[in-house]
Amino acid sequence: MNIGKVFAETSLFISEAFARIFSPTDDMYPLVGVQPFSGDPYEKKRHFDW
Repeated sequence: MNIGKVFAETSLFISEAFARIFSPTDDMYPLVGVQPFSGDPYEKKRHFDW
């Protein structure tokens, strides 16, 4: 493999990773804020009935 091609592929790989890390997020989360918890609280169950 040509050393120039290896260098070009490596620099492309690093620059794409850098762009991905520092670009604005592309997550598709709804902008509704924090949702209240509406489930049942955790109750520790005993495994042994003594």
